[in-house]
Amino acid sequence: MTPSERSRTVRTAVAITTAAVLVAGLAACGGGGGGGDGDEGPPRRGGTLKLVGAGDIDHMDPVSAYYTATGFLERAWTRQLFTYPASTDRNKAIQPTPDIATELPTRQNGGISADGKTYTIKLRDGVMWGTQQPREIVAEDFVRTFKRMANPVQPVGAPGYFASTLEGWQEYFDRYVKAFDEKNANAKEPTAKNLAAFQNDNDIEGVQAKDDKTLVFKLRNPATDFVNILATTFTTPSPVEYDRYVPDSAEFKQNTVSSGPYKITKYTAGKEIVLGRNTAWRQNTDPVRNAWVDQIQVTQGQDSDAAVQQQLESGSADLSWDLPVPTSSIPQLQSANDPNLGVYGGGISNPYLVFNYRSPNAGKAMSKLKVRQAINLAIDKVALGKVYGGSSLNTPLHNAIPPGNVGYKPINLYPTKGNQGDVNRCRQLLREAGYPNGLKLNAAYRNSGNHPRIAQSYAQDLKECGIQVTLSPVRQGDYYGTYLADARNATEGKWDITAPGWIPDWFGNNGRTVLQPLFDSGSCPPAGVNYGCYQSDRVDDLMDQALTAKSEDEAAGLWAQADRQIMEDAAIVPFQDQKTPLYHSSRVKNAIFLPHLNAYFDPTHVWLDGG
Repeated sequence: MTPSERSRTVRTAVAITTAAVLVAGLAACGGGGGGGDGDEGPPRRGGTLKLVGAGDIDHMDPVSAYYTATGFLERAWTRQLFTYPASTDRNKAIQPTPDIATELPTRQNGGISADGKTYTIKLRDGVMWGTQQPREIVAEDFVRTFKRMANPVQPVGAPGYFASTLEGWQEYFDRYVKAFDEKNANAKEPTAKNLAAFQNDNDIEGVQAKDDKTLVFKLRNPATDFVNILATTFTTPSPVEYDRYVPDSAEFKQNTVSSGPYKITKYTAGKEIVLGRNTAWRQNTDPVRNAWVDQIQVTQGQDSDAAVQQQLESGSADLSWDLPVPTSSIPQLQSANDPNLGVYGGGISNPYLVFNYRSPNAGKAMSKLKVRQAINLAIDKVALGKVYGGSSLNTPLHNAIPPGNVGYKPINLYPTKGNQGDVNRCRQLLREAGYPNGLKLNAAYRNSGNHPRIAQSYAQDLKECGIQVTLSPVRQGDYYGTYLADARNATEGKWDITAPGWIPDWFGNNGRTVLQPLFDSGSCPPAGVNYGCYQSDRVDDLMDQALTAKSEDEAAGLWAQADRQIMEDAAIVPFQDQKTPLYHSSRVKNAIFLPHLNAYFDPTHVWLDGG
């Protein structure tokens, strides 16, 4: 199957991979049904939580949204069957907990069948849609979501999670794509009416609403992380009103329906997002969230991390939306023991360099192993680490699976002295690859935060090796959802290399969330986030074996083998295992770090000193 063909479908046996992030939490206090486990005094209700930053969300539709900044907002306006609690105890924070579901399914309570292939989920009473006339969320609203995931306009961000687990989801996906494929003589136009008609006339074997309060999922094989999959925001229930709109269209973005404590009251693309209270939400139906602030306001268009930091320190803003703490500010803040600074994370690959296998440029250079190996040898990872605050926050990384994740086994197939690159070996491999005079490449990079400096750093490394890099800026809010998601930008050679980041979708039992989205052959854009469209039958097979492994230890060995094969193929250049500094204004209290969002606190638990 050619790359273009495989990018249109989801493999029926996608594998699992594993990751776990080590996090540290800020002091936090509890309140309401959502809880918490710190002590900053009694919470106060009211005020506007103000965020400032550069770009926009990737998608508004939860089915396709995959940007961490979008996930921050989804925490406030959406709910799922299961989610993760706000807690400063890492072990607690990474364990899924019931949200709209009444309890975690087990074999003992009848939620999981004896063979592990049927999950029966009961819905909590009184969880309401924030419609003009509030009504209860029912099982069919979740069924609608799993159907909407396969839409051909803006499909789910991680299709492999569902294709590899749910009976009939792959087949449903294939039928949906075929019905609207322009190559099909009988193809329908993807209007809202036609999309809804297909969804309402076609069922997924493995997703059923037994009654209004009962969902039944039938799995292809037992999957011990299935509850984690159900805790992703992709599975947010969809009200029947969504049948009126093309998924994630401009009309959709102005007509979202809330299930969480907040609702979107204003959205101006690239400028502002405002969330206000959802009056249909009730605290006694939500065991996870609070709602202390009255509004959450996101102001966009501010590309300078230094300017944003100044606003946070002065108190004119509370949190950064999508920009890091300026590298130059970190030593001073640390030496002053500033109580508003926290350092979190580790165990993530952010950013890393991706090679565009589909690019026609320079004689299809990115598809040549020795060229990719040469670039691996050229990169000064110490210099890259300095961009993000130096060695105390960043450790050079040589694996596709970062430390602290299941399957991590240290390797370094492209060692250089002091991790600072080896120009001579790089040049030698380029000569062997047929480029004695070097070559020219295009690099796309995000235009804000540390990303321009990262691009300049690796471009300089490659220049010394004989590779001339043309740097092309992309607006931060467009980078993932618009630029990288458009396969034409890859096939037309608009970029050869780029540096995205990756944060696992969950932690703990999360073998599925590192290698599979990024390296599975069927996850090439537009049907996934294997941005470079790397394809390896061996890696696919190892991941498939890991999916059916009988123990975590067995699976870990398979992930390690897949990791090694990915690095032997030089599919990426890992940069660093990164810790994340976060800063908030002095009036922000109860700032609880959410590991699965990595760069964000839980907005539903924050309260403001003075309102």
